This record gives sequence, structure tokens and C-alpha cells, in this order.
Amino acid sequence: MKAIGYYEAGSIDRDEALIDIELDTPSASGHDLLVKVEAVSVNPIDSKVRRNRAPSEGQAVVLGWDAVGEVVAVGESASRFSPGDRVWYAGDISRAGTNSEFHLVDERIVGHAPKSVPAAQAAALPLTTLTAFEMLFDRLRVTDPVPGAAPAVLIIGGAGGVGSIAIQLLRALTDLTVIATASRPETRAWVKTLGAHHVIDHHQPLSAQIEDLDIGRPGFVFSTNDSGQYAEQVADLIAPQGRFGLIDDPETLNVMPFKAKAASIHWELMFTRALFTTPDIDRQGQILDKVAALLDTARIQSTATETFGTINASNLKRAHALLESGRAKGKVVLEGFA
Repeated sequence: MKAIGYYEAGSIDRDEALIDIELDTPSASGHDLLVKVEAVSVNPIDSKVRRNRAPSEGQAVVLGWDAVGEVVAVGESASRFSPGDRVWYAGDISRAGTNSEFHLVDERIVGHAPKSVPAAQAAALPLTTLTAFEMLFDRLRVTDPVPGAAPAVLIIGGAGGVGSIAIQLLRALTDLTVIATASRPETRAWVKTLGAHHVIDHHQPLSAQIEDLDIGRPGFVFSTNDSGQYAEQVADLIAPQGRFGLIDDPETLNVMPFKAKAASIHWELMFTRALFTTPDIDRQGQILDKVAALLDTARIQSTATETFGTINASNLKRAHALLESGRAKGKVVLEGFA
């Protein structure tokens, strides 16, 4: 089968950073589904792994943690899906990724693909949706009010893949006020289109901008990037007993400023349930089914903003480079194998 991978970790500007390869088609067993991949998207985790994860000798690392496709075979313990079903999922970082014609995935972290949008549009969503949904509803528990706080969520990095779907989930599933950060005219317009009530500039002091909104201190803050840089500002602007969530990997994170307010700090890693086979691992499949229904009833929209053509090394390199430039909004998607 066709696949895209690398044999040496490093920067994207190398000829061998990603290459087209041929691999044996795997077989499904246990809880696994064998999926014929139709479309994928690219996430920051792809770049992070490509730069830092050295392959085993003679083995290629295949990236990709988003896919829409058709089930072609099921393992003996799989019961939720049958051959012919269309599915979507983000997968497991400890296993081979989705940048291949056929892919194995545990059915418990798989959802039924939405019916109302093309595969490429749907492929933009699984990883970012699971990240945002788990952070908002499992970690920050945004439906459980913070006493005395403004019923509001500040999303730092609102125009990225995670921020773009987090805004929509909050608007579709809660009555909370959504404040998103964005700095460029096009990203400010994007987050407003997605439903943000207020947009502030993350290049300017956050506390003063929150105060100018005259809505009070938000009970929840969700940081998608540069969290170490914003931590002290968040501690200043968040309500007492508020909840602060982050998903990135700051080199340092000073948590002491949060103590006076007894603010809680929550980390989200979408891969945790799969990595540790947690007792609630099937919640990811449930979330994806719920979000597919939101798409099919037009309560949310795809966050795909760039289509880079077929799934091959050249196009994936372009997508990685765009993400690493820091100028992407929404998601980059690719579809089909030439």
C-alpha cells in the first residue's frame, strides 16, 4: 500500500523530511478496524513528532492523526462497525498514523462519519474536536459554573484548529460568552464567523482588554498555544476559583500566581485514553458520534480552510511548512491517493 513517512527525524526543509513509500497492508485483529483512508488533515502534533521522534532502525514513521474512510475489515473483538461503514477518528499516537492507504485503529476511539459533508471537510475535525470537547466538558467542566464568575470562556489562540472548533462547540452546546484571541484581520474575521462574541488581541495585554469588555472575570480560560507566555496574565484576569486549561508544551509554567485565587489547572492530551486504554476509552467514539450529529444538523461547520490536493509527500511537506509558519487558520486537508 502507498504511505508517506520518514526514516530520519528533523526539519521540514530537507528532501527526505517526508517521502513516498510502499508498505505491506496490515490485517485487523482484536478491537481493530482496517480502514481504507479517503481523507486526512495535518495537525501540529505531526510536525512535533516528525522533528523529534527517531524511527527504529530500518523502519519508517508514518504520521497522521486524522482520517475519514471506509471500514474494509474488522477484528474478532470489534462489534460497533462492519465492512462498508464510513468512519472518522484521530487515532493513537503510539501507533502508525493515517498517512497511508489502509490504516488500523481501535474501534472504541472511532465514530460514524458525518453524512452531510465531503470526506475532506470532515477530516479536518476529529483530533481538534476531541481535544476541544474533552478540555471543555471533561477537564474544565464548563457546564458547572464557577461561583461569582462571569459565565464566559476565554480561548487563547481562537483561530487555530482547536480554537476554531472550541468556539463552535461552546456556541452549540452552552450559553456561555465566548471570547477568542486573534491578531490579524483575517483571523479576527474568522473567529467572529465561527461565533465568538468578542475578539481580543493576544499581542496586547489581555487583562485590560477583558476589563474593557465590562462582563466581569471569566470563569474559564482555554489556552491552545504559548501558555507559558500567558500564564501570569491568565492568573490575573481569571475569576477566583476559576479553571485554566492548556494543551501545549511550555518550557516553563509558573503556577504560583494561581494559588491566591485557588484556580485549578488542567492539561488535556487527546491521546491519553488510547495510550492508557482507560476504562472510558469508548467516550471518544461517543464524542465523535455526537459531533457528527452537530455537523449533520448544521449546528457547526468544518474548520477546513486549505485543501492541498492528494495525499503524498510533496503536499504533506507543504502542509507541514504552513503549520510551522504560524500563519495557518483552521485546518489543512488532503484527499485521496494518486
